[in-house]
Amino acid sequence: MNTEQQQGQGRLYGVGLGPGDPSLMTVRAVEAIAAADVVAYHSARHGRSIARSIAAGHIRADHIEEALVYPVTTETTDHPGGYRGALDDFYEEAAARLAVHLDAGRTVAVLAEGDPLFYGSYQHMHKRLAHRYPTEVIPGVTSVSAAAARLGEPLVEAEEVLTILPGTLPEEELAARLAATDSAVVMKLGRTFGKVRGALDRAGRLDEARYVERATMKGERTGRLADVDPESVPYFSVAVLPSRVAPLTGGPAPEPAAAGTGEVVVVGTGPAGPLWLTPETRGALAAADDLVGYTTYVDRVPHRAGQRRHGSDNRVESERAEFALQLAQRGRRVAVVSGGDPGVFAMATAVLEVASQDAYADVPVRVLPGVTAANAAAARVGAPLGHDYATISLSDRLKPWEVIAERLAAAAAADLVLALYNPGSRSRTWQVGKARELLLEHRAPDTPVVLGRDVGGPEESVRIVRLGDLDPAEVDMRTLLIVGSSQTRVSRRRGGEERVVWTPRRYPE
Repeated sequence: MNTEQQQGQGRLYGVGLGPGDPSLMTVRAVEAIAAADVVAYHSARHGRSIARSIAAGHIRADHIEEALVYPVTTETTDHPGGYRGALDDFYEEAAARLAVHLDAGRTVAVLAEGDPLFYGSYQHMHKRLAHRYPTEVIPGVTSVSAAAARLGEPLVEAEEVLTILPGTLPEEELAARLAATDSAVVMKLGRTFGKVRGALDRAGRLDEARYVERATMKGERTGRLADVDPESVPYFSVAVLPSRVAPLTGGPAPEPAAAGTGEVVVVGTGPAGPLWLTPETRGALAAADDLVGYTTYVDRVPHRAGQRRHGSDNRVESERAEFALQLAQRGRRVAVVSGGDPGVFAMATAVLEVASQDAYADVPVRVLPGVTAANAAAARVGAPLGHDYATISLSDRLKPWEVIAERLAAAAAADLVLALYNPGSRSRTWQVGKARELLLEHRAPDTPVVLGRDVGGPEESVRIVRLGDLDPAEVDMRTLLIVGSSQTRVSRRRGGEERVVWTPRRYPE
């Protein structure tokens, strides 16, 4: 807004008051209130305003006070637009009231608990007025910072991620986000407390959770969230998941729970990096005391203080599984890291096979799914797996080639789309050529074949070739093949520049 537009207009302040203790107001907040002609604040219908009570020592008798009284305090209303409609009308009316003062050249300070633009009521005035009048927003100490300070525990350290969530989200959404993050604060408890507690439990993080009520205010309460009576929780309370980094005590990090209380979680990391992780998998990797797996897959997981990493060769799956189970017997929480989906030609089977022995019968084992290579490669080109398909590994390291050949022939004769894993390596160079010969006995040479290499990784390459033109020399261990059925189609889009592969869901009679 230029100077000419601002002449004759008042100034709008959004004043952050901090979490409740008046001594935590900033000097600039006090200055803005002192300079104001009008002091405005939101309140419930009972007329009491927490914001006004925090700033009361700085409100003078000559201040014009504007109490912006909410028309509803719950989500029940007879307004034709429902709860949201009632609030929108209220914000429009409140902004119009403040605009009268601003048009008259008065300075207006709108008080806001915490920070004005952090889940604050002021932001609704800001969106309606800031583009029309000179405006300054004065930040304040948030309840998040106050809660961490009162707990005396760090929120985040090093590369940790802090997630701030409203307790009004659905429980399933809360659980997913709580599982995926390092540290978290859940706001707006009160009536949502039971749901938030359930979400923390589902995410496996209830034992870590802390509770802070009315931080820095009269009636402050802190403690373990699991011990809190749901009926006693007010709106002005938060749930906190502090930093997972071990506190500095001058000595080594303490050992985890006693022997016999550990577990093994087999996690699928997807075909490549962090974008392919599920929230559940992120949470399990973050919570683990030990990571066990093929070194290439373990290296994909971010380093965390106090977490031990045990990388090994890709050909020692049984030994790796037994090592993980032995760690769990000593009370360690162990994540066995597997690429793709752990149940598809990966570590879940190896772990469960060893875990079936009597020596490990009491060790809890969980399997968390991941995006498998077939789904990743298919998505890159469209929907070649849109109908029935078979998944076959071409590796003859653990089963004879005769079995592979029989299964290839049977699946091809049944006109199934084929997802072919482990097609080749430095020591296995002939299998792809032999598989192509077998498939051509049942498929036309122009059958589309998708070659997905390092999907999601830095060397990703996805190509579509004819089955008759498939060159075994272009296939290695990092490549997955998807061979279409007789119904699989290739179409061109965007002026013919993009080819899309898809298999219809309807099969001809």
